[in-house]
Amino acid sequence: MTEPAELPQLRTTDQHAEGALDIPDGVQVLEGSPEGGRRGIAVVVARFNGEITSRLLTGALEELDRAGVAREAVTVVPVPGAFELPLAALALAKTRRYSCIVALGCVIRGETAHFEFVAGEAASGLQLAAIETGVPVSFGVLTTESAEQAEARLDKGAEAARTALEMADLFSQLRASAAQAR
Repeated sequence: MTEPAELPQLRTTDQHAEGALDIPDGVQVLEGSPEGGRRGIAVVVARFNGEITSRLLTGALEELDRAGVAREAVTVVPVPGAFELPLAALALAKTRRYSCIVALGCVIRGETAHFEFVAGEAASGLQLAAIETGVPVSFGVLTTESAEQAEARLDKGAEAARTALEMADLFSQLRASAAQAR
């Protein structure tokens, strides 16, 4: 009988996002940290459902404070609604002034198909803005059935800020790693 192969030692990574990965030793890992430092951050926020989005914005700004982002390094850009978030995020990302963009909005299902159009276009448009520019854009858009569900998910503003910072740091490390490889 042969002995079973020894499994590689695994290390666990556990950031703010739900879930953890077991990564075997011996591989290079690039992982961002949700810390601010001297990064310029843009927050684009929908005015529609302002009673919810204002609180998402407060949560995001408090999280950026905790992460060490100076208030003067943060630019807040209000837009009419969630449908307009992608266009503003794309314009902000194209300026190259910001390490990341935090997009905040709230779409609550109504009695028409409007919800599906707005929520879907906001999601795909924000992803496209990030892909086209290479600037991380985090998705802090609530898509709920009711205002009560939106109220229960107000931590999404802080989560979106942490995600944006983590991705900005990861991209910074990736660029530094690529420059060293030359």
